[in-house]
Amino acid sequence: MNVKHRWAISLWLVSAWLGAAAVIAAPMPPKELVEQTANDVIAKLKKERAQIDKNPQMLYPFVEKYVLPHFDFERMAKWVLGRSWRDASAAQQQRFIGEFRQLLVRTYASSLMEYSERNIRYLPFRAAPNAAEVTVRSEVEQPGGFPIPISYELYLKDDRWMVYDVAIDNQSLIGNYRTSFAREIKQGNIDQLINKLADRNKQGKS
Repeated sequence: MNVKHRWAISLWLVSAWLGAAAVIAAPMPPKELVEQTANDVIAKLKKERAQIDKNPQMLYPFVEKYVLPHFDFERMAKWVLGRSWRDASAAQQQRFIGEFRQLLVRTYASSLMEYSERNIRYLPFRAAPNAAEVTVRSEVEQPGGFPIPISYELYLKDDRWMVYDVAIDNQSLIGNYRTSFAREIKQGNIDQLINKLADRNKQGKS
């Protein structure tokens, strides 16, 4: 399985357990949030599956509504660009966030239907009672192979658990993008990276 497909699996799983979560004063413990909301999102997907099969573009608003509100794209962008984020203007930062966000929308949507039937096993959750950052670990079945370990890094922001990284087989989503984006910037500049992402998004490429 290539890195693109592994990232797509991780995004689907994050949506499964975060997509239907309501904003409440006292946030639900992360492991309970995972298990309770997974069933809600999967049920919504199955209910609309026939229509989505006919019109795959219906996936995009689905992703926008149920997945993206639970990702902290600004924090992700800061980490993935590193020093280049600090060197960028406010306009460049916002353009990058927009294109990076769209990249993840397309990656997720293109693989959603393929991976939505796989079984998930959640591992025991360990964190200090008042922890502001936690890791939720799980395993996803892999037909004909060993389960894929996936962990999610979340932090508490305004009484909401927000995702800022996902690791698959100990490979960080942000780390992988950071490496590839740093290479793009080194070969040109941040504007060229943003424009390249914009072109890929328009062409529907991951």
